[in-house]
Amino acid sequence: MKPTLDAPSLSRVPSSPGLERSVSTDVMANRAAGSERMLTRSRWWVWVSSACIVVVVVFVGCLGLGIQAIPYSRIIAVVIDSVMGLSMKESSGDPSSVILLQVRMPRVLLAFFVGGSLAMVGVALQALLRNPLADPFVIGISSGAALGAAIALLFGIGISVGSISALPICAFTGALLSLMIMYRISSVQYGFSVYTLLLAGVVLNAIFSAFIMFLTSIADPNRAFGMYAWLMGTLTGPDWTTLGILVLYLGAGLIILGMHAQLLNLLTLGEETARSLGVEVERVKKSVFLAAALLTGAVVSFSGIIGFVGLIIPHAVRLVVSADHRLLLPLAGLVGGMFLMMADTVARTALSPSEFPVGVITALVGGPIFLWLLTNRQMRLGMK
Repeated sequence: MKPTLDAPSLSRVPSSPGLERSVSTDVMANRAAGSERMLTRSRWWVWVSSACIVVVVVFVGCLGLGIQAIPYSRIIAVVIDSVMGLSMKESSGDPSSVILLQVRMPRVLLAFFVGGSLAMVGVALQALLRNPLADPFVIGISSGAALGAAIALLFGIGISVGSISALPICAFTGALLSLMIMYRISSVQYGFSVYTLLLAGVVLNAIFSAFIMFLTSIADPNRAFGMYAWLMGTLTGPDWTTLGILVLYLGAGLIILGMHAQLLNLLTLGEETARSLGVEVERVKKSVFLAAALLTGAVVSFSGIIGFVGLIIPHAVRLVVSADHRLLLPLAGLVGGMFLMMADTVARTALSPSEFPVGVITALVGGPIFLWLLTNRQMRLGMK
């Protein structure tokens, strides 16, 4: 039998109440994941490494497409040269090197980071709320983050205060405020209501969107035009410094989500069952909500509102692999990154030399899927 990611072999450990509880927790976690077989290390590595290979292929393919097509052999050579330490000064005579290293590569990497983060936030929220319609865009977290960033832009806080980026902090504050309001509303007298939280999120989404429209209407016309383009979701203009700042914010949030993967498996069984297995439900909720706000705020501050990635990618990945969050979280991140890389490539090449916001593509793809999930859920509830 292959070694698993769960408890050690029982033959090496004496029986005890604590051990029995640990084994029960692992069994219940795998039952929550909906998998007929245990998640082994080899199975985890096969899935993740295969997805990483596909990511590299898609990444190189996206780099080659644009107004000026670049051969893939040249892309590989430039990437190898940059990794080996070839400076931009040495390659400045080659336009393809400048296009790849200063324009396309930062943009494609930004798309990967944004798409992967949104997909992982969607996975976490759907497990925490036990609702397949949960998504940072749908329940208003993205709108809260956008409102925080819009206020910062309107009042001239700018992109940075000293060496610290201020825009992600403002967006994180807006996203966290949105979650706090929703959590407060949904914490009714007899416990936490998931359906009240979802409904409150939809209402807050509309309220925050109205505030954002008001702010753009009173802003300077030039600044308002840029805010409109940003709010529709755009990945234009990133540089390596921007990516470095974004990675710092995303890294903290993704570490928190990764640490709670096993607990998310247990929470899908219900809060009472999770408590009986020793899960500190309230602490897990606060930690996951904090990570969701941090990731969403950072993403929105750099790319604007890009919807439905956190909705459609988790469902697509679940159709292929089990719902074990130890595997689902990293795979959803990789697939979400690939999806947004391809969507952004379409956005900047379909009407070349013009381009349209990538949020348009994600909405056109995610909107119908959201309606299908909604009607399918209503049909299943009606049959019960």
